[in-house]
Order: sequence, then C-alpha cells, then structure tokens
Amino acid sequence: MAVQFILTKYVSQAMVHAIYDKLEDGTFVGRIPTCKGVVAFGTTLRECEDELHATLEDWIWLGLKLGHPLPVIGEIDLNKEPTREPMDVL
Repeated sequence: MAVQFILTKYVSQAMVHAIYDKLEDGTFVGRIPTCKGVVAFGTTLRECEDELHATLEDWIWLGLKLGHPLPVIGEIDLNKEPTREPMDVL
C-alpha cells in the first residue's frame, strides 16, 4: 500500500483545477482560481504546468507559515490544527 501525504494530495487536487491559456506571443499562463494569486508562466504548456506546481507549493508553505486561511480542496482542510501522536505510539 502506497503512503500519500496530505500536502501531496492537496497539491494534486488543486492542480486538477488549474486553467491554462495560450497568450498572443505563444507562451502560456496557468492559474488556480481557488488559490488566489497562484499564477505561473512558461514558454511551453509543460513548463507552465511545472512552474504552476512549484508556485502552488510555495504558496501553501507561506500560507501555513503565516497562518493564512487556505481553501478547502477535495475535502482536505489544511486549516485544522494538527493532531499529534505520542512518540511511544510510533
């Protein structure tokens, strides 16, 4: 059974909602409407997708660090206080 971490799943779910447009100069812009300010550009669609993925990850980490509310995506709510297991349980 493969282990999937919550942040990996959150990023994957958010990327499903990505919207890409081709600009007049032939480059691409990508955005995720539910994640305000997450925008990326690339000379190819793949490059744009990679940049958007990296931008989203940085946006999430910064939001968590600064305590900003993050959107609930795919029933994943990163705004909840994490539960901690005692070390002897692990």
